[in-house]
Amino acid sequence: AGMAAAMAKSSSIRPLQANGKTKRKNKETIRSKRNVLVRAEAEKIDGKAIAAKVRLEVQEEVRQMKAATGRVPGLAVVLVGNRKDSETYVRNKKKACEEAGIQSFGTDLPADASEEEVLAVVRGYNDNVDVHGILVQLPLPSHMNEEKILGSISIEKDVDGFHPLNLGKLAMRGREPLFVPCTPKGCIELLERSSISISGKNAVVLGRSNIVGTPAAMLLQRKDATVTVVHSRTPDIPFYLKNADIVIAALGKADFVRGEWLKPGCAVIDVGINAVDDPTAKRGYRLVGDVEYDSASKVASHITPVPGGVGPMTIAMLLRNTVDGAKRCVEQATN
Repeated sequence: AGMAAAMAKSSSIRPLQANGKTKRKNKETIRSKRNVLVRAEAEKIDGKAIAAKVRLEVQEEVRQMKAATGRVPGLAVVLVGNRKDSETYVRNKKKACEEAGIQSFGTDLPADASEEEVLAVVRGYNDNVDVHGILVQLPLPSHMNEEKILGSISIEKDVDGFHPLNLGKLAMRGREPLFVPCTPKGCIELLERSSISISGKNAVVLGRSNIVGTPAAMLLQRKDATVTVVHSRTPDIPFYLKNADIVIAALGKADFVRGEWLKPGCAVIDVGINAVDDPTAKRGYRLVGDVEYDSASKVASHITPVPGGVGPMTIAMLLRNTVDGAKRCVEQATN
């Protein structure tokens, strides 16, 4: 009996093993006091680093195009009004074009410009053979018809991917849009360049905007994910997240998604960028995403930070779309 007790005691203190080797502590999963499966810190998806690679690839393609044809891609940006955030976005886009070797065009109009003035500018860029991409910076002043203005951009130059024909083709099987919206395209690029499988996975998209949520859901479906879209009218959002292998959050609510809502080991792409008061910060505020990073990073396997995650990819994908448009134009001219 004494020997049996000793053997039982010995067997109860064996080290945890996997394939004959003790698992390293930082790879273990443990249960927290709230009975949530918690992992070591999630792998951070570095949007800045991935975007930098994309921009170098674009730069090289521009160099090759110039050497072969003597031409370079051209991007035109139309800015209406003097919103500080829009001016910053446009300035960053122009700088990115310069670094990539893309020719930059721009027209700034006052906030009280007429809709017809904006349409005339767009028509001029539609007819300009040196312009391969046209971007109208959103939001537009309230007196303008956004749908009409975006619809006036030539589908061959719709690098934002917002033309109804491009979005319509994105939604259809067996059809290929000329351009895909930049931010959703960047989300997929982050997943794929991080070796995160999409096919056959359950994906949840939070938000249904025309700019991010809806096209992101369509792109995931094209990649053979099973997609659920939740939004402001969806009851019990955590119920859907509990089974999600991939989460794309794009609803504009600071720290909305909690770690305990997530499926252990999921991948989280946080599109949100929200300013929250922080008296300790130099500007009096700090930027956070739609996902509570600290708690989510203990459950997810991969997660994007805010800032430094999706944001840099948006401009990188805009450059990519512009180069693709230019290459398509050159091919059509030679055929």
